[in-house]
Amino acid sequence: MKLETAIKKAQVLIEALPYLKRFHKKIFVIKYGGSILGEERVRKEVLEDIVFLAFSGIRPVLVHGGGPQISERLKKEGIKTEFYEGMRKTDLRTLEIVEEELNKINDLLVKEISSHKANVRGFKTEDCVFIAEKKVSEIDLGYVGRVIEVNPEKILKACREHFIPVITPMGISKTREKFNLNADESASKLAAKLKAEKLIFLTDVRGIMRGEGENNLIPTLTESEAQELIREGIINKGMLPKVQNAISALKEGVKKVHIISALIPHSLLLEIFTDEGIGTEILR
Repeated sequence: MKLETAIKKAQVLIEALPYLKRFHKKIFVIKYGGSILGEERVRKEVLEDIVFLAFSGIRPVLVHGGGPQISERLKKEGIKTEFYEGMRKTDLRTLEIVEEELNKINDLLVKEISSHKANVRGFKTEDCVFIAEKKVSEIDLGYVGRVIEVNPEKILKACREHFIPVITPMGISKTREKFNLNADESASKLAAKLKAEKLIFLTDVRGIMRGEGENNLIPTLTESEAQELIREGIINKGMLPKVQNAISALKEGVKKVHIISALIPHSLLLEIFTDEGIGTEILR
């Protein structure tokens, strides 16, 4: 290795040092889902980053989605998928498939994190992390729920014991009825309950943009600035619920929310351990 290359690597480590000190034993809730969850190269790098965080003394908590995988399974079963305002209508058979597919993803993530010799623990419906009730909407969505309560004890115990929790976004009611939950909302509610240092949404876009092109990336926003961009229609479509959940989490005690692209190699490390970052951060 050339001396110049070695020095550059040392400089990178030194740049990370203040962040390693600041975030030691802090909880980061990371939401990872969508199409980027199914891409093996991307998933490998994301999980490597999460394991790095854990070994560096940070306490990462992973909430995963599984929408594309669920849609593909429903298609194979010949079940038509219907959405209303971004929410999947969920009858009893669809709910069974949702839970089966989410459990498969949970098992896969646990297995792949474990392959890095990291301690990891999966949490599914029966662990009752999310207490839910039926979501009220203009149309009947079936077994779609909203989070009304979070049970953090098992997650905090896993963190204290140096395990990486991997959590399925399924809810259960006080009468033991199961519900399909929105993963962004689940991550937001969990981050608030855990008083997380950071809530991080991994997506397939750089962050919040003012328009087309990388020069239009907005690196930093306050809650009020984000609200204004929503009113102006700049934050819309799939980014809108993420930002709304981000604002909700900030109001409930999360210190900072990041929206970053998982398609950039090792984007988690670049966002957290460099001065510039690579996505959008939203502050209180």
